[in-house]
Amino acid sequence: MASIFTKIVQGEIPSYKIAEDDNFFAFLDINPNAPGHTLVIPKREENKLFDLSEDEYSGLMAFSYRVAKAIEKSVDCERVGMSVIGLEVPHVHVHLIPINKMDDMRFISKAKLTTDEFFTIAGEISRNFQ
Repeated sequence: MASIFTKIVQGEIPSYKIAEDDNFFAFLDINPNAPGHTLVIPKREENKLFDLSEDEYSGLMAFSYRVAKAIEKSVDCERVGMSVIGLEVPHVHVHLIPINKMDDMRFISKAKLTTDEFFTIAGEISRNFQ
């Protein structure tokens, strides 16, 4: 059965898309730690990060780098933190989280955003993606 992320890539479930290419897809997390919290995934469904081939892993990190740079230009933050946990959805995903303090990475406090705020942030990050 396809993961929720595969369904997002296939357009079966809507998302606040940031960027995509032939192999990777970036979209806002709908339960964000902070405004701009973005998930980056390989389009090919794989459960564990280190089950990706070296080329896929390198490609995912390079794509994540470009997304993080766009987040830094779009969201007021000290830096963009990165986490790869992967227990909640069995599809590799990189969390890119705008942070100002260590607790911003703890996944315990969540930002509440309106649909308009999600669209605005997604549009801004997408415009800054290179």
